[in-house]
Amino acid sequence: MQQRLTAVEDHLLDTVRSEDTLLTEASRHLVEAGGKRFRPMLVLLAAHFGDPAAPGVIPSAVVVELTHLATLYHDDVMDEAPLRRGELSANSRWTNTVAILTGDYLFARASDLLADLGPESVRIQARTFARLVRGQIQETVGPGPDADPLKHYLQVVADKTASLIATSGQFGAMLAGAPPHVVDTVTSACEKIGVAFQLSDDILDIASESDQSGKTPGTDLREGIRTLPVHHVLAGTDPADARLRDLLRADLSDDDALHAEALTLLRAHPAMARARADLAQWAEDARTELRTLPDVPARSAFESLCDYVVSRTG
Repeated sequence: MQQRLTAVEDHLLDTVRSEDTLLTEASRHLVEAGGKRFRPMLVLLAAHFGDPAAPGVIPSAVVVELTHLATLYHDDVMDEAPLRRGELSANSRWTNTVAILTGDYLFARASDLLADLGPESVRIQARTFARLVRGQIQETVGPGPDADPLKHYLQVVADKTASLIATSGQFGAMLAGAPPHVVDTVTSACEKIGVAFQLSDDILDIASESDQSGKTPGTDLREGIRTLPVHHVLAGTDPADARLRDLLRADLSDDDALHAEALTLLRAHPAMARARADLAQWAEDARTELRTLPDVPARSAFESLCDYVVSRTG
């Protein structure tokens, strides 16, 4: 796996190279900033249900990482984020225009690689991209007046985060020649792992005392993003939670005292335990599907991922 991840990394750097110096520099900006390479890892892992050395596996791992990176360039513009992975974001280092066009370029490079992987891969990627966009729009607009806010939130998580993680597993198994029922099971389990991974990030954003989640604790609260524990609090009617509900509905972006109070109250609230239970259930649902797969080391590795997304929240 480590050797093949190195091959992915080399292919990734080669793919973003351009004849234009600025475009190459901007494209490599996030590639060289690091990251977990979680999605390529899933591609390579899922490929072990077939032939892991099949020719389409490495390129498809590059495709999912290019797609992920491209969304980060666009996200930083929409969020006006000054930093990404501890470095200046592309929009801060250059301009919003350069960041947007760099994201577009990465999408184009991913499409170029996909053309060699066949029409089914192109179709899967197009449908995944549609889900990514839909999830972003749904998050931006928010739930409608008659919508269930929690169901809306979970749909955003599924579309914006889990869809590409599901496609990673699907590409790996499919392009390695795994049987169709195995491909379908891996895809479904990876979608659930993707939801669980985002839920664990949301819990860490509140619970961690450091930047364990990759960002400053309480960032979602400060930005007014309602994640799973917040939805559980706002859905309640206990008079004892009135102060916390008021804080969670308030603008905390520029008031450090109110932000700190909200974070302290939320950390001590039973909603955190409920959110962790929800996370554990998503991971267990993924594990249940994984148990139907052939008993090979890759299955154990996927099951370990289910344990990891739960245990990382402490």
